Amino acid sequence: MTAAHAAAPTAVVTGASSGIGAATARQLAAAGFHVVLTARRKDRIEALAAELTEAGHQATAYALDITDRAAVDDFAASLDHVEVLVNNAGGALGADPVATGDPAEWRQMYETNVIGTLHVTQALLPALVASGDGTVVVLSSTAGHGTYEGGAGYVAAKHAEHVLAETLRLEIVGQPVRVIEIAPGMVKTDEFAVTRYRGDADQAAKVYAGVTEPLTADDVADTITWAVTRPSHVNVDLLILRPRAQASNTKVHREL
Repeated sequence: MTAAHAAAPTAVVTGASSGIGAATARQLAAAGFHVVLTARRKDRIEALAAELTEAGHQATAYALDITDRAAVDDFAASLDHVEVLVNNAGGALGADPVATGDPAEWRQMYETNVIGTLHVTQALLPALVASGDGTVVVLSSTAGHGTYEGGAGYVAAKHAEHVLAETLRLEIVGQPVRVIEIAPGMVKTDEFAVTRYRGDADQAAKVYAGVTEPLTADDVADTITWAVTRPSHVNVDLLILRPRAQASNTKVHREL
């Protein structure tokens, strides 16, 4: 890490190769953070780091699988200091009912959304405390606050991630670290729904059919950046954001 990097607060963003993670990295970099981009897709984060550096920002790419605890510990040891952690990596697989859901997909969602968040948070928490002004952001979902048919595996994982954030906040109160949970509703990105429906682009498109303005990755990144840059004594415990057309997980206005 260069002297210039050391002078700027460091923000680690997991799952920064696309979507909300990449948008958050761009906005935090513009806000003056040295962003450390992590994801499994090394080429994607290296390209984003180069883009940000060319724009005059500070960015470093680090290929990382957050489900690999040894790799996460090595990553944590490579950092001189950390002020912000954005736990963004995760995602959904499938939309099957409980009766026929694939246990392997449930396990994978739990590993990425919950255990991965646990790994990175545990590994970086000492540095966040040592910074004297740390922030942990957990990007959950409205799925962590309300159930819906066909989403039980993802809903279960996001409920667990919500409880992780809520419990951590209780356990470290008095330490100089905030715990912020951002829970978006319907967000249209290039990959989320396509991944969920196992590459079926037509099925993924139906998720957003008739919805005039679903949230964008930039909308969520803007919210994360706003929460992180509040004065140190202000903690945004939980912020739920949805598009105006979405009243709940199961009530969406569609202009068809």
